[in-house]
Amino acid sequence: MSHESKNSHSGIDTAAIRAAAKNLADGSVTVGYQANRHEIIAMLNDALATELVCVLRYKRHYYTATGLQNGPIKAEFLQHAIEEQGHADQLAERIVQLNGNPDFNPASLIDRSHAEYDDSENIQAMIKSNLIAERVAIESYRQMIAKIGDTDPTTRHMLVGIMAMEEEHADDMRDLLA
Repeated sequence: MSHESKNSHSGIDTAAIRAAAKNLADGSVTVGYQANRHEIIAMLNDALATELVCVLRYKRHYYTATGLQNGPIKAEFLQHAIEEQGHADQLAERIVQLNGNPDFNPASLIDRSHAEYDDSENIQAMIKSNLIAERVAIESYRQMIAKIGDTDPTTRHMLVGIMAMEEEHADDMRDLLA
């Protein structure tokens, strides 16, 4: 029994897959990709802007929070900044995989971000601002995940993972308010 006949029994058209795979310019985007790639890239770039604004907000809060009693809160802000940067990196990498260009333009970050920047001086105001931003991110990711559906499983899986961490961040901020 030949290799090709095995594949024909499984319903996989190996010959067509091999022929389409020769279009090297598309990188990881194959003919079976079902999503509107340009729409997904635009959504991911907005999410990238959101994550970058969140990095900046958490970093600002980390550096400006004062008082010896606030050491653990400062540490939490720094940890979240690092994790938000990781999300930004994941989003930028996925945009490139989809043959797009990640938009790091600082001039338009605030306009494209779902969450807002915050320059509060009061530790409680910082925590509230971060909790609100996390809740905005969670809902934004939920809507993106719903919109993508099954058309781009890789992007969907990545966003589900990021959203789960944003939910942890929201819980962390809520706990700090208590």
